[in-house]
Amino acid sequence: MTSELIFVGLGLSGTDGMTVKALAALKECDKIYAEFYTSTLIGTKVDDLEALLGKRVHILYRAQVEECDDVIRDAMEMRVGFVTAGDTMLATTHVDLRIQAEEAGIPVRVYHGISIFSACPTSLGLQPYKFGRTVTLPFLEENYHPKSPYDHIKENKDRGLHTMILLDIRADELRYMTAHQAIEWLIQGEEKWGEGLIDDKTLLCVASKVGSPEERIFAGYPQDLLKMDVGEPLQTLVLPGNLHFMEAYALVKFAGAPEEIIEDD
Repeated sequence: MTSELIFVGLGLSGTDGMTVKALAALKECDKIYAEFYTSTLIGTKVDDLEALLGKRVHILYRAQVEECDDVIRDAMEMRVGFVTAGDTMLATTHVDLRIQAEEAGIPVRVYHGISIFSACPTSLGLQPYKFGRTVTLPFLEENYHPKSPYDHIKENKDRGLHTMILLDIRADELRYMTAHQAIEWLIQGEEKWGEGLIDDKTLLCVASKVGSPEERIFAGYPQDLLKMDVGEPLQTLVLPGNLHFMEAYALVKFAGAPEEIIEDD
């Protein structure tokens, strides 16, 4: 058998979201591993992927990926596929796995997939190069409300940059943070730290199930969004910085933002 490790990003939704080249490469694999704790393939079950590929897909959990033992050992003896939702090289853990494969002398191929990092801005009509540091909001736990996400979003805002806010996923617990929970997170943070990140007239954007047939996008003020049905997870929040007039028009026309943001631009 041929020794090889093939990384495949499956895209955001469905078994048909990967490239044709990626599909052909997976069909060549002797064994396929998948990881869905960093992101989930919207509207798709593992059974669907197995039916498409005609092969069993072995699901890995966080600790198994971080240890890498099974994947590296198998890839030394056969052609192994490693698949994730989105673009597989966006997670540090996956980069580490690729490094270990290279160090072990295992040939590596990478097939990139559509990622939320490009799909979310373009769905909203926002210019990708105007985004600052991406921030992840963790679930609030008792006595746990870290300030660092608040600080990073505030830094972007002060620089006039947009912030893409990723929402916590606990796949093993079947917990997926909602946009409403994320907005409440920011409001509570403002009440706690009061540094002017968000108020009743702060524009926010919600992107639900981006890249799927159920994709929905919204833009509005916090209290208005909290009263709206903004869809189901997976969801992404965006806090815009300074808007170009074309971005403002796009948010009004595509996402239902208040028309006054055009006048204020």
